[in-house]
Amino acid sequence: MSGLRRIELTPLEPLDGALELMFYGWRGMTRDADDYLAGLGLSRVHHRILFVVARRAELTAGELVETLGLTKQAVHRPMRQLLDGGYVRSERAPGRRRFKVLTLTERGAEVEHEASNRERRVMAEAFAAAGPAAQEAWLAVMAAVSRRA
Repeated sequence: MSGLRRIELTPLEPLDGALELMFYGWRGMTRDADDYLAGLGLSRVHHRILFVVARRAELTAGELVETLGLTKQAVHRPMRQLLDGGYVRSERAPGRRRFKVLTLTERGAEVEHEASNRERRVMAEAFAAAGPAAQEAWLAVMAAVSRRA
């Protein structure tokens, strides 16, 4: 996957620089993971699904859709690919027979771990370069922004 070409943009508002950095920063953080996933025929949405399923026991498809903030239709195709590809399994929930819960297979756990490790490395390098105060400030800003989700 090719990277985005960074061009000089003219800010129209005072916080436009922050928005631009967020856009390019996200691409910078996810680029290696996306390249890895593309080599497997997977994409960003597949990684988002694997990431959430790995971190939530007895997750239902409905809870996954709510967590990702996507429609059932948007999740259906990538989820079908993950199920058919042996990355995720769907089984009846013990004690909740009406529901199916999602879990990662060994293969799914390996892919999720590798893709997330590639992103963690980028974040670790950035935090090391910026220093502990910058890391704390970034975490505080992102926590405030994420509350809007």
